[in-house]
Amino acid sequence: MEPRERIANKAHELFMRYGIRSVSMDEVASQLGMSKKTIYQFYADKDSLVADVIDIELDANQYECTRHKAKSENAIHEVFMAVDMLQEVLTKMNPNVLFDLEKYHPAAFKKHNEFKNKFLYTIIKENMEWGKRDGLYREEVNTEIMARFRLAATYLVFNPEMFPVGKNSLPTVVTEITDNFLYGLATAKGQKLIQKYKQQRLKSI
Repeated sequence: MEPRERIANKAHELFMRYGIRSVSMDEVASQLGMSKKTIYQFYADKDSLVADVIDIELDANQYECTRHKAKSENAIHEVFMAVDMLQEVLTKMNPNVLFDLEKYHPAAFKKHNEFKNKFLYTIIKENMEWGKRDGLYREEVNTEIMARFRLAATYLVFNPEMFPVGKNSLPTVVTEITDNFLYGLATAKGQKLIQKYKQQRLKSI
């Protein structure tokens, strides 16, 4: 592995675990067993390192979303797979990451927002269109409005003012929000599938 890649991968691991602001360039260097001077040969500052770290995270998210879309049995199954992925991310990700990104690294935060508002929005919208075609989602639902609502609701879990750390587990919050969204969207046929996948999840625990 090239040194620049090693540095970015280690920083990604540390930033996700502890938050971006709380991890210094010294700590990244120490974890890698190299000098800070060596890191600065590849990264001019922390901003440039954060930019590469965000690329790693967004590329991984895009790969997983695309993979789930290809593997899913139907639109509701795709949502359950996406929730499983998000819950796994939340177990490894410090909830302060997005706050740190917005406050201290605006260029990287802008890149993240573009990904959210283009790629993730499209994934959600296409899921809703698929569900309508198969009779799983109500035909009268405004796809554009509800896709944007779903996107915003998903990101609410990262807001510490809305959901303080320690009061409710983030996976629990995700499940509650998703259940209410899906039941409001689904037809009777779709609601049977929701029950099916919820039962499967309970059996796998």
